[in-house]
Formats: sequence, C-alpha cells, structure tokens
Amino acid sequence: MPKKKLKKLPQDVINHWPEVFEDVDIDVVPLEYLHSVRVEFIDGKKWDIAIDTQKNDVKTIEKSLEELFAEYKEQIKNVDFKLNTNKVKNDISKRTAKFLKLRR
Repeated sequence: MPKKKLKKLPQDVINHWPEVFEDVDIDVVPLEYLHSVRVEFIDGKKWDIAIDTQKNDVKTIEKSLEELFAEYKEQIKNVDFKLNTNKVKNDISKRTAKFLKLRR
C-alpha cells in the first residue's frame, strides 16, 4: 500500500507560530479551527464563508458545507480553508500546560 503524502500547513500559518506549526502535518482540520472557507468558481466569483461555531453547531455547518459542495461541484474551481491560528495556538497552549501539570 502506498504511503499517504503528508500535507504541510501554508507558510503564512507556519509564520504565525513557527516553533509549533513548522512540524505539523495535516490530514483533517476540525471545523472548530477554521476561520473561513473561500470558494472560487470557474466563472471568477468568490464566496467567503465565515465559520462561527459559537453561533452554529458543528453538525449544521458541516451539513451546509456538504450541501454547498454537492450543489456547486461542477462550477467550483478551488476551495481554500483559512485556519483560525489564534484558536489553535490558544488550545495547544492550554492543553500543554494541563499536560505538564499532570506530569509533575
């Protein structure tokens, strides 16, 4: 079985917190860590979709995105996911602090 190619984060994300993000390989990013989704269509239109898990539950957002991608799949040229780097950084810092307290 061929080995799955690991994906690196975009350089602008790595620059936000290089000591952590430099070595991160991604396969799936939970919706909670997305800031927005940009959908580019072959006709040149661009839709920026804000992801706000405070206002909408994850299942609702996930279903809406799946429906959007299914409905427009023939017209979509590209999809970019913008990571909420502050949330990732905050959550990693909290979990690391908690882990280190438990290890002492």
